[in-house]
Formats: sequence, C-alpha cells, structure tokens
Amino acid sequence: MNLRIHAICLLLALAGLRGVAAEATWSRDIEFGNAGGESLRLDASVPPGDGPFPIAILIHGGGWGNGDKAQDFVALAKPLTDAGFTWFSVNYRLAPKHRWPACFEDVQAAIRWVRANAATYKGDPRRIALIGYSAGGQLATLAAIRADATTRVQAVVGLAPAVELVADSKRRGEVSPALRNLLGLPEMLDDEALAEIAAISPAGEVKPGLPPFLIAQGTADQSVRHIDALAFIARLRQADVPCALLEMKDAPHRIGEWPKFSPEYPAKVAAWLKTTLASNPPESP
Repeated sequence: MNLRIHAICLLLALAGLRGVAAEATWSRDIEFGNAGGESLRLDASVPPGDGPFPIAILIHGGGWGNGDKAQDFVALAKPLTDAGFTWFSVNYRLAPKHRWPACFEDVQAAIRWVRANAATYKGDPRRIALIGYSAGGQLATLAAIRADATTRVQAVVGLAPAVELVADSKRRGEVSPALRNLLGLPEMLDDEALAEIAAISPAGEVKPGLPPFLIAQGTADQSVRHIDALAFIARLRQADVPCALLEMKDAPHRIGEWPKFSPEYPAKVAAWLKTTLASNPPESP
C-alpha cells in the first residue's frame, strides 16, 4: 500500500469523513453539447452545503466503442459526495460510428462546459479533477496533457488507464480490435499503424508541469497490463510530475470487481483528491 495514500485516508477518517451521511442533489441527462446532430449528455451530483466545492469529471471506459456515463463509478459516488465534491459523469461519441478524435473532442467540450457552468452546481472551476477508467483513462490523461486555458485541470486519476498504447500494441503483435474501431486501422501492426497509435498515446507526451496524478491498478489486470501502469508512473516521475500509485493486489481489469479485492479503494481515491486539490494552489478559471 502506498504510505502517503494510507496516511491521507487515516487523517480524513479521524477528521470524521467516514461518518458523513451526505445526500447529493442529482441532475441527469444534461446536454453539454451537440456534435453532428448527436446530443452529448452528462449527469451531475452536488453535495449538501454552500460550496464552492472541488469538481470531479468522470469518464467511463469501454474500449472507446462501448459504455455509458451510468457505469463504472458506482463505488466512487458516495465517497466523492462525502468528501465534498461536485461531480459530473459524461458520455462521449463512440467508435466505430465516430472515430478519433470525436471522443476526445467531446471530453474537451465537457471540461469547457463544466468550467463555464460550475457555479450553477456549486463547483469551483479552479479545482477540477479528471477521473477516467480504462479507455476513459486515456481520454482523461490526454486531455490533461494537451490542456489549454479553457480545459486546464488540477488533478488526474487514472483507473487502469490505457496510456501505454504503443508498448501494448507491440506486445500484442497486432492492432487491438478497440484501436481498429477507433482509428480505422487494419489488424496488421506496421510502421504506419504504430505511428497513428503513438499519436494518441499519452505515454509519448508526458512533460513537466502536468497536474498531480493518481494511478489505480490491479496487479492481475490482463487488459491494461500492470507493467504499463508502472512504466507510465516512471515517465511521470522522470518529468517531475507528482504521482501516486494505488496498487490492488490480484485485482483484474474489470472495475466492478475491484471492491472484492480492495474495498477501501473508493475512499482512498476520494481522500487523495481531497488532499491534492486542497494543497494545490488554485489557478484562475
């Protein structure tokens, strides 16, 4: 267990976080944009109190071709609310109907919308975290790396994030079905395919000055290999980007199974976010 994460969780528990029985105010299916006639929607959850609250934007997984904003984050909902977060779970256009960069552009649009509408949901646009699972982790990470003044965030949580796409493709020896759908590539992994995969792989774009990262990963993950999570963390640390690892022994890729291996992981994620955004000097919105 990462000692820093353990200490953070213990301090918050002693402060009474675990005893909070907060009830959030929900708003569902809010349109944050429209792309090619397709309505882009998100759900919003606002904790009790006056705010302004730190914000988390949740980006689901599904290999860029499946999934929905209502999945993946059930275990995180109450810990985020109890930690005093306004949070949004977003949908994006899916492959192969919508190829890259549609999904990435939708995530950027969601960040801009959240920043512009934060006050309506008692949120603080100067304290925003992205939380992405699997393919959603790739989108969250790349959005943070390529951020401009309109999409800047202050923390990133990658939950088994697909971030070392070139290394993963080389290990497979072919272009994965998910990347074929996303990029319109054939199965053969040639130089041209590797170049297109590299162009959307966060690993190749890590640089100094990025916001703090938390990477949560199961050691038995066979879809997004644990070795790739460790490699990405090494890249972040080499660039002097603050980074913590939440390692879940024997946990597989499927996030719905994580509580069986690490029941405390949602509270640890919320605790890390609360501490990170509290200690991070807020930037101008």
